[in-house]
Amino acid sequence: MASGQRITALFSLLGLSLLLLLSARSSGKPLDECPGDGSCQSRRPPVVLVPGDLGNQMEAKLDKPSVVHYLCYRKTETFFTLWLNMELLVPLAIDCWVDNIRLIYNRTTHTSSSPPGVDIRVPGFGQTYSVEYLDPSKRSVGMYFFPLVQAMVNWGYTRDDDVRGAPYDWRKAPNENKEFFLALQKMIEDMAEKAGGPVVIIAHSMGNMYTLYFLNHQPQAWKDRYIKSFIALGAPWAGVAKTLRVIISGDNNRIPVIGSLKIRYQQRTASSTSWLFPNPKFWPNDQTPTANYTALDYERLYSDMGFQEGWMMRQDTVSLVADLTAPGVAVHCLYGSGVATSEAFRYSEKFPDEEPTVVLGDGDGTVNLKSAMQCGRWAGQQKQPVTMKELPSNEHVDMLLNYTTVVYIKSVLFSP
Repeated sequence: MASGQRITALFSLLGLSLLLLLSARSSGKPLDECPGDGSCQSRRPPVVLVPGDLGNQMEAKLDKPSVVHYLCYRKTETFFTLWLNMELLVPLAIDCWVDNIRLIYNRTTHTSSSPPGVDIRVPGFGQTYSVEYLDPSKRSVGMYFFPLVQAMVNWGYTRDDDVRGAPYDWRKAPNENKEFFLALQKMIEDMAEKAGGPVVIIAHSMGNMYTLYFLNHQPQAWKDRYIKSFIALGAPWAGVAKTLRVIISGDNNRIPVIGSLKIRYQQRTASSTSWLFPNPKFWPNDQTPTANYTALDYERLYSDMGFQEGWMMRQDTVSLVADLTAPGVAVHCLYGSGVATSEAFRYSEKFPDEEPTVVLGDGDGTVNLKSAMQCGRWAGQQKQPVTMKELPSNEHVDMLLNYTTVVYIKSVLFSP
């Protein structure tokens, strides 16, 4: 989550308990409260959850020809948790983690793959566990969709039945995740057929960009039949300024034991990072003392960083959703504001190997407000309704815990 994206928030357990208590009280017993002759089962649409960048578990199995140092495992008999595994994000062990989770870009095929001997898989497609907690131990630092899913269970939903997760390889942009979209389409169709009605998609952060790409590639007749609405939480519609720092000098999310330059090596290999660069239509500039890099100067920026492959990744992905074509379904766009958010970065002559001075603006701490509000443009581009909901003082990940968010989602799910 998403670089929309980076999960470092610790949810308050007291706040979570209060949220679930209030949710249960407000929901009562949905199956017993349906007016007329209808039932809540017929009113309650199935839900698909699409996570953001870093927003679902990832597993790896190793049989490597070599390792970066003697502490690293060369071979494992079974799959183990690669993300989120806090034991791997410590000094020395993080070298092993970076070497396993990085991608290798092929300039000929314009695709990315894991290093030799590293088999990566995304667990739990169609289930919720891998998006509820990123850490299988269910530590609070890895909590993600759990508050929302638990609230939905209180309303009568059943995990892995009428609420399901759609995890994917978030290191890659949509052009490299075709199998995911085929699986997503089939799951939505199956859920809709079983429920006798269309599905609601709830996405967070980069998951919204994936969802928009998916909907833009579906016939309108398919969307009319299978999609009731699209609830977008913290969407980086026009990109995120933070991704510039990630590519230039790395971003350790203020975790002191992780060096930004060390993590930069892995972050640069993810095509999804370059994909989420600020859209040139909305960002004026990002600067160093000797050069101004505007959103129109990305090729020069990549060249000056000595990262030509990054420019190739950018070219591969820039057109995927650049024009922000309306999705053709009812949209509920919820976005945070009032939180200091990185907007530009200033480097000295040590560029790019230094921590920059950060220029702050408005947003949710990750997604800039100017980007999050771009879904409002669809109101005049499609016949389906577009609703904007501002969440003042809501941080990018914490908005999933916010009571206002949960109540709003419930009102959408149980609307006629």
